[in-house]
Amino acid sequence: MNSKYVSLYGDIVSKIEKGIFPTNSKLPSESSFMEEYGISRDTVRKSLHLLEQNGYIHKIKGKGSFVLDFSKFNFPVAGLISYKEMVEKLNLHSKTIIHTMELEPPDSNMIKLLDLTEGEKVWKVVRVRQINGKKIILDKDYFNSEFVTNLTKEICEDSIYGYIEKKLGHQIGFSNKEITVEPCSDEDKQLLDIDDYNMVAVVKSTVHLMDGTLFQYSESRHRPDKFKFTDFARRT
Repeated sequence: MNSKYVSLYGDIVSKIEKGIFPTNSKLPSESSFMEEYGISRDTVRKSLHLLEQNGYIHKIKGKGSFVLDFSKFNFPVAGLISYKEMVEKLNLHSKTIIHTMELEPPDSNMIKLLDLTEGEKVWKVVRVRQINGKKIILDKDYFNSEFVTNLTKEICEDSIYGYIEKKLGHQIGFSNKEITVEPCSDEDKQLLDIDDYNMVAVVKSTVHLMDGTLFQYSESRHRPDKFKFTDFARRT
């Protein structure tokens, strides 16, 4: 059975998504939630903390909690997180559509990007991410087949990182990322619900195992109105 604070969290998320609590509106007071749900102040505060962590509200000391624009999803820049982990953390309704999954010889560009030697092959996996009914992310991943073996459609629909770590026993260590804004490609227009946008936000990554081995190159293409890329920095 879910904890009471998780139940309240889910109810508030539902009301935000349905527009009952619209963007920039102030949520009811803690006392109001306590009375309506018959719960303690501590339970309400746990719910509000979770809402703030997941990007639904912003709490202002002495003023209350205000609804953020949930149509933009927080995409962590500094962290190394799988898509499945991200949507579970943000409690999003998501579907993965496999467009391409094939083992192929790399072209000259991929040989350079993945530091491959002659004869090695790569898994090319192209997936469309549908969130809340809209196709808004195009993920293009290339894996060195020496380290990522026996991919299946089921694995690609679920979590390749989960498969790499739990089944293959590799430890994923770190990545280097580059974020750019680029014109929509024909592929973007074909596979995404791009609407009237003519640009996409692109995150290009090279990913290494814990021992430093380079095993993945990825290109994640995002409809620009749906994402905000976030980071945390501390002055030292």
